[in-house]
Amino acid sequence: MTTDHATAPAPASIRMDLATILMSRRLITFASVATALLLWEFFGRQVNPLFGSYPSAIAAKMVELTLNGRLPGAFFQSLQPFVVGFGIAAILGIPIGMLLGRFRFMEAAFGIYVTAGNAMPLVAITPLFMLWFGLGFNVKVAIIATLSFFPICMSTWSGVKSIPKSLIEVGESFVGSRRAILQKIVLPASVPYIMAGIRLAVGKGIIAMIVAEFFTALSGLGGIILTAANNFETAEMFAPIIVLLAFAILLNAFVQWLEKVIAPWHLQVTGQGD
Repeated sequence: MTTDHATAPAPASIRMDLATILMSRRLITFASVATALLLWEFFGRQVNPLFGSYPSAIAAKMVELTLNGRLPGAFFQSLQPFVVGFGIAAILGIPIGMLLGRFRFMEAAFGIYVTAGNAMPLVAITPLFMLWFGLGFNVKVAIIATLSFFPICMSTWSGVKSIPKSLIEVGESFVGSRRAILQKIVLPASVPYIMAGIRLAVGKGIIAMIVAEFFTALSGLGGIILTAANNFETAEMFAPIIVLLAFAILLNAFVQWLEKVIAPWHLQVTGQGD
């Protein structure tokens, strides 16, 4: 007579399903944001409206600014130089960072300028950019591109420097040209660093966009913020700030999704895909 033995649970059954993990993360994020908003709403109502506001008042002002067209118009007005400036920063920052990381001569000759430029105070150079490019669209693009360039370039530079020498030697053993090694080994291996640099540059670019609108032509979301601040309308001042925060979060989420599409192997290596 044989007895049935209970089979040991498979390791896969012990782990939570990926969808469950993602859902739990979303629930945690939602709970965190909801708690922060509730606390802000409660304590914000105790503050003088001249010095602060609270979520319900800000939401009402956002609806008003959206219905009269000011908020959408200002957002698209700010978005245009941001897209152009950020695109220029990415187009220049990625290849220059790869050259600095791959070739010692380039790093020795030009690396010091990139390092110094990354520490450059934006407010100090804005008047100089105004003299060079005027007060219109071009100066906004120049400021955004300049401030966004350095995080992308330096992160790409670090990514190329961190590539194991054994990978390069494998390409050289197959008599690969420098261009082929750069395209087929260096670039794919640097993708996680490039994406990290782009995510850092998103915040820098948004800051540059608002600073440019403060100091140059008073327009876009920066114009609404400054005008509302001068009139002590704090709820109206917070409305474009919330739009900027939401825009930054969505843009970072898009970059994360793009990284998953371009470099899915990185999630497996780091365990983020488990």
